[in-house]
Amino acid sequence: MDIEKYEYIKNDASLVFQFESVGSNGKVLKIIQFTPHNSNGVTYFNLGFGDWNESAKRLDDLSVTNNNDREKVLATVAATVLEFLGDFPDMMVYAQGSTPSRTRLYQIGIATHYHEISSVLKIYGFINDEWESFRRNRNYEAFLVSLK
Repeated sequence: MDIEKYEYIKNDASLVFQFESVGSNGKVLKIIQFTPHNSNGVTYFNLGFGDWNESAKRLDDLSVTNNNDREKVLATVAATVLEFLGDFPDMMVYAQGSTPSRTRLYQIGIATHYHEISSVLKIYGFINDEWESFRRNRNYEAFLVSLK
């Protein structure tokens, strides 16, 4: 995807990425965290994303930044997913927004850039208690991606 992204840094384990959103509300530290999980013997990584809450010393996935840079932020998150999967090519990444509207935002981003994304990733959506290959115009509850 040829969309402007923020520069980011990652920790030595390639599990935590951070960058600064810069916009109308100033600079806001964003954190992307990949956390391992296991379900029925299958290991995958959950993508956690949000603002860094300095007072609580944790990621806040319910904060609303309103920095007018949504596309750049989502493109940056997508870039970190690709880098993470480059470091862990046999893994899958699970993504679900912290709210239904955020999950919908992820879905819109995937659908908008599906042609580019699907050339390198297998994309699945969770609907009606089942995983299926991603299709446009479906209201998914979550997403799972892996390298092709």
